[in-house]
Amino acid sequence: MGRKSISWIVILVLFTVNLWSQDIPQHVSYSRIYDFIDELSIDKIIDVNTAMKPYSRKFIAQKLKEAQAQDSLLNNRQKKDLQFFLNDYALECDTVPRGWVRASNNKSWEISLLQPAFHFYNKNFKFRVSPIIGMDLIGNQNGLIIKRWYGADLQATIVNHIALYANYRDNSFNGNHLKNGLNPLDARIARPQYLNNIVGAEYKESEYGGDFSDMRGGVKLYTWWGSIGLIKDNIVWGDSYNSSNIISGRAPSFPMLTLNLKPVRWLEFNYIHGWLVSNVIDSSYYYTETYDTDKTKIHYRPKNKFIAANMLTFTPIKHLNISLGNSIVYSERNVQAAYFIPLAYYKSIDHLLTKGTRVENQNSQIFFNISTRNLKHVHFYGSLFVDEFSFKRLKKSNKEHNIYSYKLGAKISNWPLKNVSLLAEFTRTSPVCYQHSIESLTWASNSYNLGHYLGANSQEIYVSLNYKPIRSLNLKLSYTNARHGNEYNYIRRQVTEVISQKTLKDLTWQNNNVQFEAIYEVCNNAYAVIRLDYNHTNGYVPSSQALDCETRLAANEYVDLFTPKFYQGKNNVTCTLGFSFGF
Repeated sequence: MGRKSISWIVILVLFTVNLWSQDIPQHVSYSRIYDFIDELSIDKIIDVNTAMKPYSRKFIAQKLKEAQAQDSLLNNRQKKDLQFFLNDYALECDTVPRGWVRASNNKSWEISLLQPAFHFYNKNFKFRVSPIIGMDLIGNQNGLIIKRWYGADLQATIVNHIALYANYRDNSFNGNHLKNGLNPLDARIARPQYLNNIVGAEYKESEYGGDFSDMRGGVKLYTWWGSIGLIKDNIVWGDSYNSSNIISGRAPSFPMLTLNLKPVRWLEFNYIHGWLVSNVIDSSYYYTETYDTDKTKIHYRPKNKFIAANMLTFTPIKHLNISLGNSIVYSERNVQAAYFIPLAYYKSIDHLLTKGTRVENQNSQIFFNISTRNLKHVHFYGSLFVDEFSFKRLKKSNKEHNIYSYKLGAKISNWPLKNVSLLAEFTRTSPVCYQHSIESLTWASNSYNLGHYLGANSQEIYVSLNYKPIRSLNLKLSYTNARHGNEYNYIRRQVTEVISQKTLKDLTWQNNNVQFEAIYEVCNNAYAVIRLDYNHTNGYVPSSQALDCETRLAANEYVDLFTPKFYQGKNNVTCTLGFSFGF
């Protein structure tokens, strides 16, 4: 290759590079900023597509600045919250944040004890590192669980075109203070089979309870009209305030390639290709270890599991977003190039790749989401996850039902009372939704369902009342009624009988929960929380005749299967006290 060719390539690369800007995701666990952006959107101060999360920090900063330009539309508490959040996103606004106890040259760097962080800023490099440390004390009649975590969060932008971030935290659930017959391992309150909304984990060996680490991070290139990236993170697809039924973010974070395009105001496109964890052993794939002088040990490896998914969002008029997308979970020895095509209908590709060889096809899905804030102070939304569909099943003469999950909800904010919001949400999921006859093709990673936390054959009613009396203080009172029906196994030759059954034909498990939560963000990235829960969990014996593919248990066995022992029965008060630096 000649020097001229190399020079042209270098010029082209540099020209392309200068188009890129910052795109660091803000993790969905920082609920206060997501709630504030949602509030501004419901009040029609800004316009946001809330079906796709996480948002980038740059995007959040832009929306905060849009609200600042219209501060006459904000009430006094909103103005104070706005200034508070703008300080946290100062680097994204091309300024250095101001801490409470700090040292700074007032131009390019700042280190503060409250909020604890180090920031550096110039035209070519932005850098932020902050510690993560926190503890929750969770106690009820069954004793005390001590949850603690520590780590660090690092964010950097180089020459305004490459965004790097890393977030590591070591977590533990200590159960040495449990009683009433519970052992320390019962502190592991997040497990795949438990029907709760706690983010999943893969625990390491530990006698005192549960210990696990979580490493998230990635690299992205970004411009005003889109981004590409390689990340390991949690994502949420579908409008929801209490667990999405499309991708909820409850499963542990997984690595993925991402693509986001927004070339015009009325169109946005998102795509991922992810590497999931199957937790299924491949008996033909293993390596050997010299175990003794004359002995070797075989270590079997898990089956590969991948996901490709896309979502196209149209905004025909401001504050109305209509999204549709599809996905496929596939389990092959290697990735399939066809599923790297971002804008594709994957079920059609799957049929081309598998039907001719008469082998079982992969697991495909389609989904829809609609969200409207056209009526000021009101947000209406709904989502539909279709696992399996046939027009023949729409006929009244056909006893079979399509396999799907749907969610409907409405939220009223700042009307008729300022700083008060009221939310109601309903979710219903049909039998064997999210499941598959081939274990490595389920809608799950690390055995945690990617969709709604209640899984198949379930229903949830969720209502909440939220009050923000002053800057940084959120008070919420909520009620959840969660129900689970017959526990069916997805067996191919018997699935027709299963999908002919009504959703929640029999009730096998129910949990009623009333919760009061107060969160106060003392300073940026430092918050205190108090949470009081009343919960009552019951199991029931089905009255109908059991199907061959149904798991029938006693009432107490359903409770043991779906509920951590710490929360079983009737708990008048479960109190959580916590404080944390970093989210």
